[in-house]
Amino acid sequence: MNDETGPQDDAGSPATGGPRPEPLRFFGTTWVNHDNGYTARRIAAPIASLLIAAVSCLILRFAYQGLQIADVGSLVTLLVIVMFAVCSALSFGHTWEAFKKRPDPDRQASLRGLLAIGFVGSLLAYFFRSLTEAPGEQLHRQEYETAVEQYEKRTTRRTRNPSKKRRRT
Repeated sequence: MNDETGPQDDAGSPATGGPRPEPLRFFGTTWVNHDNGYTARRIAAPIASLLIAAVSCLILRFAYQGLQIADVGSLVTLLVIVMFAVCSALSFGHTWEAFKKRPDPDRQASLRGLLAIGFVGSLLAYFFRSLTEAPGEQLHRQEYETAVEQYEKRTTRRTRNPSKKRRRT
């Protein structure tokens, strides 16, 4: 990352006074210019998220076997399976939508438990999204480009006096 006090590159900085790109998880600000290991990160992100999802499913399998060993009954086993499946599906959908638009912070806080239970769904959403882009890149790029345009509009100076504008007759 860049130092706050020194001059920085053309992606917006204190030196130019422009907007600064928001870093993405695992990608930092490499998504702006696709530099500094962006390609390697784009390759590693889906592999890592799929690997972690597979290991998580293996751990859930051990939990299921623990329920079978404990002989808690078919109703409890069914409820646990349905709970993880539903929470994973809801977590997938919520995570997928969060890559397209900013989630409401209050809703995000209220769904924290559901997202924790359905972590496999979040990992799979991250995997599928990272096949096409750095997850959240499109949203961050739109916001950053809008901020740069607004900054340029605010800082451009007029070249002529508008009161001396010629009138069409």
